[in-house]
Amino acid sequence: MMYVLYGFVFGCLIPFLARRIGKFCAYTPGYTLLKLFIPTHYMPWKKLQTNPAYMHLFNRYLMRSLGWGIFTAAATYLFSVCFDTFYTVWYVAFLWILLLSVEIDKRFMLLPDILTLPLLILGFGYAAIGGNWLNTLEPEIINNVQNSFLGAAFGYIMPTFASIFIVWKHPDAFGAGDIKLLSAIGAWLGFECISYVILLSCLIFALTCLIYKQKAGAFGPAIVYAALIVSVCMFGF
Repeated sequence: MMYVLYGFVFGCLIPFLARRIGKFCAYTPGYTLLKLFIPTHYMPWKKLQTNPAYMHLFNRYLMRSLGWGIFTAAATYLFSVCFDTFYTVWYVAFLWILLLSVEIDKRFMLLPDILTLPLLILGFGYAAIGGNWLNTLEPEIINNVQNSFLGAAFGYIMPTFASIFIVWKHPDAFGAGDIKLLSAIGAWLGFECISYVILLSCLIFALTCLIYKQKAGAFGPAIVYAALIVSVCMFGF
């Protein structure tokens, strides 16, 4: 239950963190971290209450935060019961970074290095302590750390080469942030599973475009949902 409570609190903060990170991610990571909880300006609550437009936006923001809180709490509970409890802290960190990436990519159409690079480093750390997500290949052939590095490399190289065939017509179809995110996820899931993530994310994105009748959009959420589905299906319960 402790993780569920923490997940709810973090989820409620996701819209706020996404807005702050998206606003300052063009600066250095240190400056972005500094500005997360230090607002440059704010509107007094009494003045906010007298402005219907701001109150409408505030209520929407509040409901969005509550929705993220409930969803993150549920996802955190699922991760805490599905996987080995010895690595629960690692899995929760993996989940929370990915969910925050979804909100940032939806709002700003970018995936900042301040999230993707720590996720990559944590993936290598998870491999170094013997994370069981990386045991999909025979240990006599390849160990966890090697599998993590291969997954990260494949997650970076595969979409880079794939984008060559569409860049002439859609130069912004596959952003650098998407590639970095796939590389970071590959460090967690390994060579075999990152292949499933790439294929499933393309399918999810295509279905999303079909449902909402759009030709373009943020690809990061599809990557995140695919990674969560693959991790639960491959290693859960």
